[in-house]
Amino acid sequence: MQVLSSLKSAKTRHQGCKIVRRHGVVYVICKENPRFKARQGGCKKKR
Repeated sequence: MQVLSSLKSAKTRHQGCKIVRRHGVVYVICKENPRFKARQGGCKKKR
């Protein structure tokens, strides 16, 4: 999975891409072409 510095560029490269936020992590999901999926954030550990 490719992690990009800017997820806005990931969204604009395909029409089927969706940006989803889950538990503080931002994902780009593309069911038509799974190569375009990406994630950003989520390095913090819960204690």
